[in-house]
Amino acid sequence: MPVPDRTTARFLDIHVVQSVPFANLNRDDNNSVKTLRYGDTERTRVSSQSWKRAVREYYQDNFGEQALRTRRIGARVTRLLKDEHDWPADLAQRAGQHIAAGSSIKFEAKDSPDVTTNAMVYVPESAVAELAALAEHHRPALENAKDIKKSSDKSVLPKDAIDAVLRSRNGIINLFGRMLAEVDDAGVDGAVQVAHALTTHGTDVELDYFSAVDDVTSAWGDTTGSAHMGHAEFSAGVFYRYATVDLADLARNLSDDHDAARELAAGFAEAFILSIPRAKKTATAPHTIPDLAHIAVRSDRPLSYAAAFEQPVLSRDHGGYAAASRAALAHYATAANKLLAGRGTVAAAWASLEEKDLTGLGTRVDSFPGLIDTAVEAAFTAASAKAGA
Repeated sequence: MPVPDRTTARFLDIHVVQSVPFANLNRDDNNSVKTLRYGDTERTRVSSQSWKRAVREYYQDNFGEQALRTRRIGARVTRLLKDEHDWPADLAQRAGQHIAAGSSIKFEAKDSPDVTTNAMVYVPESAVAELAALAEHHRPALENAKDIKKSSDKSVLPKDAIDAVLRSRNGIINLFGRMLAEVDDAGVDGAVQVAHALTTHGTDVELDYFSAVDDVTSAWGDTTGSAHMGHAEFSAGVFYRYATVDLADLARNLSDDHDAARELAAGFAEAFILSIPRAKKTATAPHTIPDLAHIAVRSDRPLSYAAAFEQPVLSRDHGGYAAASRAALAHYATAANKLLAGRGTVAAAWASLEEKDLTGLGTRVDSFPGLIDTAVEAAFTAASAKAGA
């Protein structure tokens, strides 16, 4: 039987312990704090979708890879044609309608002059300019066409050309993937997996009562009431966050461009470590950084350490869960790797506020950028060595 290769990097596992103060990073449909019950204890939860959006926004803001996810791609093209191409408003509106109605995706034409696609498209921001250029090329046909008013109306624009634009992708799409079944070959398998964040300990949801004073009546000396009253839910705690990058899937999405894969993996690691969801940010400003980040390069399978907190951590003698959470993570990592006999771990490193040595998390690095560089270098050096063997 052949011996499995235990030195080739396949997964970049990112573990984060982060203390978040009074906040509501991710609300449910009732504006309540999201929770879960784990280890027979109620925890605060932040959904993977919420944190992935924060990661995507951080990545776009800091690395310039803009992407657009919308059902209103036609309306976006309309605005560009009016604002930057000086098209008449009615013709630009018609062009947007024909863009939305012209792809393989079914569309809706209702009371609004805008036509929306039934499925959300997820394309690079540059796709809007490409679709506007397509409309420019077919302007005479659009000038002689009718508005799209019902689902049976046909677009005068070439479907294949619109679909080709909708298939385009950039780094952020290669990382997170794309589901677009209506357009052939437009789907992209995501290379990133993100877990729901959960507190390492039990938490209580707190109600914050608030009132808003009417400045006019207050100036008149009327202080007997308020213009508005309400309440909002918040919680606080230490979160465990986990994500993994499948480096093989990422390379496949990039046609084996390992330089691009390396850049994207490093960018994602930074965005995951430093991003935070923006819900209620003006009321809570919960802009902390992680207490600890640990990155492991693995060859066999991803390995989450969430089970380290199935038994909720207890506060230390002087209060607080952060130090206990860091210690619990390091203890579990040590035990898990011992149980696996070290198999699968190519490299491991960590950076933290912690002054003590966290045995089991690998090499200590002084900064998050240094941690990311160390892990990515190890991952792609291993991959390059395997490719050259």
